[in-house]
Amino acid sequence: MEIEGTWIDDTFAEAFGMRFVRLIVTAHDRYWLDAGLAELTGYGASVIACDAEAGVERTLEPDETPDGRVGAAVLLFGFSTDALGKAVVNRVGQCVMTCPTTAVYNGFDSSTTVPLGRSLRFFGDGFQKSKRLAGRRYWRIPVMDGEFLVEESVGVGKGVAGGNLVIQAPSLDPALAAARRAVAAIRETPELITPFPGGIARSGSKVGSRYSGLIASTADAFCPSLRGRVESRLHPRANVALEVVIDGTGEQAVADGMRRAILAAVGEGVVAISAGNYGGKLGKYPFHLRPLLSAKEAASGY
Repeated sequence: MEIEGTWIDDTFAEAFGMRFVRLIVTAHDRYWLDAGLAELTGYGASVIACDAEAGVERTLEPDETPDGRVGAAVLLFGFSTDALGKAVVNRVGQCVMTCPTTAVYNGFDSSTTVPLGRSLRFFGDGFQKSKRLAGRRYWRIPVMDGEFLVEESVGVGKGVAGGNLVIQAPSLDPALAAARRAVAAIRETPELITPFPGGIARSGSKVGSRYSGLIASTADAFCPSLRGRVESRLHPRANVALEVVIDGTGEQAVADGMRRAILAAVGEGVVAISAGNYGGKLGKYPFHLRPLLSAKEAASGY
């Protein structure tokens, strides 16, 4: 199958079930909102080594937030509810409560919850106050610019992480341009994040390593410098490969994001689009690239 001159590999992305929370972060203005978001989502690329995979789902206008200020929805993913709960408390306490003017609210209603304000309230050293509004409890923690308002707990949902596509091009510039188009298309799709830098992982990984103690190592099949030394999965004309990694609140959201990303990336010097998987042995969510594309969208490729 080809679309606009780009070969669509007959393969699949292998994604995993993960837990997620959605935080609504607000602030006095965009400057302080962006400052808090940058800290909150930092070091949130992969749970291979990070405590959570984190990213901004979308920005919010004042009429979309609980307190009528500018804000953003942030998604954080972890392998277990307990691990995610620890990450959320640590990240909000260190990265958002410290940021001037911010507040944090629950953005996902669920019967499964993890503590947030319930844990952070102790920072108030006995001066904290709580209030229940419309069946939800909030904590007001005294800080040096006034009070940090934070919801008592946040809902946990079952999400899907690790949807991906590998963009291949003869040189760096068209690969980077295609990657940016793909990530921009994903950001227009709700319920998704791309947790790696700029949405891109240049150091894609495989399971295992020849070195003991490492659970993951370089995806050698997509490394141009290893052509001839390993079984390559690169297109014959490709000298650069970049991976777009997608986490979402559900299987359909990830499928929609991958479809949009593929269609945005094709053409303009991109010779192939592939995906990373582990032979279906680890993740329970396979996203086959060709079936993701409708007959109408892919008609030019037959």
